[in-house]
Amino acid sequence: MMGNSRIGVLIGVGVAAAVVASAATMAVAAAGRAAGVGLTVNGATIPVSGVGVLTAIFSLVGVVLAVVLARFTQRPRRIFVRTTVVLTVLSLLPDVISTAAPGTKVLLMSAHLVAAAIVIPAVAGRLSAGPLR
Repeated sequence: MMGNSRIGVLIGVGVAAAVVASAATMAVAAAGRAAGVGLTVNGATIPVSGVGVLTAIFSLVGVVLAVVLARFTQRPRRIFVRTTVVLTVLSLLPDVISTAAPGTKVLLMSAHLVAAAIVIPAVAGRLSAGPLR
């Protein structure tokens, strides 16, 4: 199990990564909008800030997952990376099956991948490869 101070560091790094990922996905969304790509999905327009808020929420869910894995599993890093990669792939499916324009789908999927590329390595880097004794 990880000590409380290591859990605190994990949470701090995770929250910082969530903030950076939120800013990055909002930048991706804003750049897409500036290039003429709409953010309308299934008839509803997603505000740029909404992209950032959703990124923050789901990134923080990932941090909670990391803390639970760090406390209760033998190989938290491996399980975290595998789980979050699968969840990232699954997060692309709603974009693929939505009625959004192709450019919008690509833009939203790009935002998912940008967030994952920021959060997953940052959090995984603070997880141990094996059990701490």
